[in-house]
Amino acid sequence: MRANLAALCLAAFAGAGVCYGQSAAAPAVTTLQPGYTTVYCSGFVKDTRLPGDLYVISGEEASYKIVFSQRENVYINRGSDNGVRVGDRFMVMRETGDPSRVEWFKGQTKLTNAIGVLYADIGQLQVVNVQQKTSIAQVVFSCKDMLRGDIVRPFEERPTPPYKEVGTFDHFAPVSGKPVGTLVNSASFQQSEGQGSTIYVNLGAAQGVKVGDYMRVFRYQGKYLEYVPQTKAYIDRLYGFGSTPARYEWKDLPREVLGEGIVLNASRNSATVFITYSSTEIYAGDNVEIE
Repeated sequence: MRANLAALCLAAFAGAGVCYGQSAAAPAVTTLQPGYTTVYCSGFVKDTRLPGDLYVISGEEASYKIVFSQRENVYINRGSDNGVRVGDRFMVMRETGDPSRVEWFKGQTKLTNAIGVLYADIGQLQVVNVQQKTSIAQVVFSCKDMLRGDIVRPFEERPTPPYKEVGTFDHFAPVSGKPVGTLVNSASFQQSEGQGSTIYVNLGAAQGVKVGDYMRVFRYQGKYLEYVPQTKAYIDRLYGFGSTPARYEWKDLPREVLGEGIVLNASRNSATVFITYSSTEIYAGDNVEIE
């Protein structure tokens, strides 16, 4: 497990991209409003794999280019024979996963497999020239570098959900009584996330989740979970630093509300959530509930 490594990483490289976790302690919150890039670069989870019959073949200057980006031209494997026309728009995506293949918390791999197939948004194309069996398309919007073999699908508008009014973040919000899930992973596959991050949770349409819902992220202190560096039974006693007369378990104490986010996309068993506010670092393995 990576708890000890993560602790060292957080201590030595606070604020660095590899251990990113943004905090905001101010009680009056200005909720971020996801813009076009946030919505169309958020990634998503599908119950089943997308068809791979339409894809990026290559692009111009391919003899020395290994990736393709905005304003460059790429070739796709469909042309006039398949009804492609100049001006058609497409979305480009890629099946993705944590490249380290090491769990941030116990059971993460199992949960990741259970929620579906994770896809990264790569960018968008617009066809500029059509030939019989292939077409040339310009990269008109880019989230990541485009690669040979990336999946291409017809463009679909994504809803921009409504945002709740700016207010004071309730650090002591009571339990909502609605379904509770787990922060399974994030778009960056890091251990800690914060305001402005995109995460994936194992609550979806089957649990009543819909685009525009808000989710609250919380944690109980005293649970011995590997995603947070900690000493066993530290909640009520720490050698050399005091102890209580009676024993306490995590369930005996209040929960800590860490932040909240808005749902950008919902599949059957998963949702993509953009964190609009965090009071401290949020970890893979933390709990979420529908507000």
